[in-house]
Amino acid sequence: MFVVVGVTGGIAAYKSVQLVRLLVKDGHDVHVVPTDDALRFVGLPTWEAISRNPVTTSVHDDVASVRHVSLGQRADLVVIAPATANTMAKMAAGIAEDLLGTTLLATRAPVLIAPAMHTEMWQHPATQANVETLISRGVHMIGPVSGELTGGDSGQGRMAEPELIHESVTRELLRGTGEAIGQHWLVSAGGTREPLDPVRFIGNRSSGKQGVEVALAAARHGANVTLLAANISQQILAPAQRDPRIRIVETPSAEDLEHAVREYGPDAGVIVMAAAVADYRTPQKSATKITKESADAPVLRLELVETPDILAGLVERRSAGQTLVGFAAETPSEGETLVQRAVAKRRRKGADLLAANEVGWSRGFEQDDNHLIVIDVDDEVVADVAGTKRETADALVAVILGHISAP
Repeated sequence: MFVVVGVTGGIAAYKSVQLVRLLVKDGHDVHVVPTDDALRFVGLPTWEAISRNPVTTSVHDDVASVRHVSLGQRADLVVIAPATANTMAKMAAGIAEDLLGTTLLATRAPVLIAPAMHTEMWQHPATQANVETLISRGVHMIGPVSGELTGGDSGQGRMAEPELIHESVTRELLRGTGEAIGQHWLVSAGGTREPLDPVRFIGNRSSGKQGVEVALAAARHGANVTLLAANISQQILAPAQRDPRIRIVETPSAEDLEHAVREYGPDAGVIVMAAAVADYRTPQKSATKITKESADAPVLRLELVETPDILAGLVERRSAGQTLVGFAAETPSEGETLVQRAVAKRRRKGADLLAANEVGWSRGFEQDDNHLIVIDVDDEVVADVAGTKRETADALVAVILGHISAP
């Protein structure tokens, strides 16, 4: 996609370097259009190095290509971060005294702006009138948020973080092709913990990173996602908490997860069971801590019973047209392949698709990278992707969308 990033003269301009980097990493053709004031905060060489494209601020540069209107004409999206009060006033009045102004008048692409200014400036009636004018013209606002401001002040006016702006930009770019727009997806993530007593539990090493990335990928395609979070750290969960399309429901145990699936599953068009659910739990939880003194022998023996097979239950109760996706974290034994294990599990569970990854002491769990293979209902490998967990999530969601749209 051809993305224009306008940068105006606020201290938050330094944050936009990260925004541009994220967009370039996504494979977009990014063109930065800074104002002269913006270059007082971040220099032109930085923008050219990060965007990998030439940068200019004047309507008199590259006149032969009519750059002062061609950028706007070619743009699939324009984002301004930060957008100062001065810039918003010029936008509302249609003033085009520089390259960014002419680009905004020439474009028919969606425009997103991330305001950044002191609280008093944001609350001023003139600024609020400009906000109303811009929104009435279809401009999308991202923020501002409350927080620490320049000079030690605090309040509403802080520019939204680059990652949040990036998610909004991605959703907007996918809006025209977002096959999941309006769909309800149910995604589970993390690892359940089955209490033994008030202190201890049976659990696993799943961090929830992969499942959260699946939820974020679905949201980028326009889906409304209910994320069932099983013991996920705040750091990993934070991007999903910032996404307005994602609702988070805490499901710490297998029993909690099963109840949530029964509640939210019937109206979900797609269900992705990425959580690592404990296979066993104790029949009863001890009301007090199990101590050495309370045990009858040096060896503590626990009776364990199976937890419900949540995915198999979903298959039995599935709604018409529902797509069910299972996950399998496997440690294939000698003579077995990951594909063989995945095929056997998909058949046993009855899922439409099954994503499998090999795990071990230093792979799969608690890692930033992953290797997924995806098996379809014909037991064929329809995806084999390695990379970051965001990349593997994107690949899985693409397979799911292809499955939905298949005749």
